[in-house]
Amino acid sequence: MKTSFKALIITLAVIVLVAIGAIVFALNQRASAPSGDGETVRTDSHVLDDAGEGAVTLVEFLDFECEACGAFHPIVEDLREKYDGEITYVVRYFPLPGHINSTQAALAAEAAAQQDRFEDMYAMLFETQAEWGEKPVETPEVFRGFAEQLGLDLAAYDEAVADPATLARIEADKADGVALGVQSTPSFFLDGTLLELTAWGDLEAAIEKAVNG
Repeated sequence: MKTSFKALIITLAVIVLVAIGAIVFALNQRASAPSGDGETVRTDSHVLDDAGEGAVTLVEFLDFECEACGAFHPIVEDLREKYDGEITYVVRYFPLPGHINSTQAALAAEAAAQQDRFEDMYAMLFETQAEWGEKPVETPEVFRGFAEQLGLDLAAYDEAVADPATLARIEADKADGVALGVQSTPSFFLDGTLLELTAWGDLEAAIEKAVNG
């Protein structure tokens, strides 16, 4: 009788441990998986090219310090020119933690956006990436210098950079990216679908197919 009772206790303990393990596993899976509530484009997203209702929409989640983003930049610019009027192109922030100046660069771009100069700062950041990228410390003064070169209102720029709402705007973009499954930059979504790019020409091929069928 005692042996049977002991066996029952052991069996119940094993069941409890298995159940706890299953719960922990499920919670970990939920924490690591995309939440599914992200959106590729929001009302405040930066639209560089607007081809109108029903146009093919290309969304890029980028990190201004990312060398791969820098390498893709001229390709993207060529594609914007080639498909001008046929695609809507949207830029969203996704600063990576391993890049010291990525958030500072995004702050500069967002501060410029508040003066309707996002695309000018976007272009300057990629043109000068080699000058400020891969630094051991943040260099906000470099980006303020870019703002000055662009003729921005520096008082308004400084206020925007210091405003927590500006950083929150950047973090909201990144949160959408994480929810959508973005793990690296650049990540491109074409009409809401994350593209798997394995060669330089894959992006153009995907756009051509979407535009012309």
